[in-house]
Amino acid sequence: MASLLDMRRRIKSVKNTQQITKAMKMVAAAKLKRAQDRVTAARPYAKKMSAVLGGLSAKVADEFSHPLLTPRGDEKYLVVLVTADKGLAGAFNANVIKATQAFLNENSTKSAEMIPVGRKGRDFFKRRNVTFRAEHVGLTALGSANYSDAARIADEIIETFTDDEAVDKVFLVFTEFKTVLSQKPVIEQLLPIPSIKPETTDEGGVEAEYIYEQPAAEIFGKLLPKQVVTQVYRAMLESVASEQGSRMTAMDSASKNAGELIDSLTLNMNRIRQAAITKEIIEVVSGAAAL
Repeated sequence: MASLLDMRRRIKSVKNTQQITKAMKMVAAAKLKRAQDRVTAARPYAKKMSAVLGGLSAKVADEFSHPLLTPRGDEKYLVVLVTADKGLAGAFNANVIKATQAFLNENSTKSAEMIPVGRKGRDFFKRRNVTFRAEHVGLTALGSANYSDAARIADEIIETFTDDEAVDKVFLVFTEFKTVLSQKPVIEQLLPIPSIKPETTDEGGVEAEYIYEQPAAEIFGKLLPKQVVTQVYRAMLESVASEQGSRMTAMDSASKNAGELIDSLTLNMNRIRQAAITKEIIEVVSGAAAL
């Protein structure tokens, strides 16, 4: 049986850990508010831009061709995986890594390369001999994502995709933020930009028509690379918000578990102390009876 001193040391240790988890929860909550505001502001623009360009890609296919629109084969994949740089975020990193691993297993006959964004994804797949085209760590370590970093990653993706057709398809894997308690791993095709059903207006379901001031080739030549940057930036924002939400939930659960453990250890400590006092009383009474 543990001594009274050992129990007191354990209780003190758990209380110190509880203070850390409470502090981490408060920090994550503050970062989550900022991250949630940013992703809420960026999401409508990113989705609308994707819908417009995806709807127009089928219409302009006969007018001009662009490397980011032209369909290719289905043999060489590039996976851009967005994870966190830190742990202690519950199952956040494990879920998105598991989804990526399942995707690679389903396409095991394909040639797959990867660009990890985040230390956790990099470390996991580095031990599994996955070929990296590039790697980026430390970009979201402070709980935020920068547009300039997303633009740099997007330039690498576009360069790889257009480099002598070294890649047939590019997939973006990240965690989409739903609520503080719900985050969902998502796998989206980034390149070539997939065609979707053209948008319709509210009046009679007529397809939306767009008027070009400049030639379509010139407009799309500027918009398509910007679309890649926008989607990478959105994925980073979604991942940051999901990470902070998952960390806040995990630290709250850890704090509650620490409180329950402290109560249990305190109860055991009181029992040990009571047993020690009872033993001392018995020894005193026995000694007095012997005299």
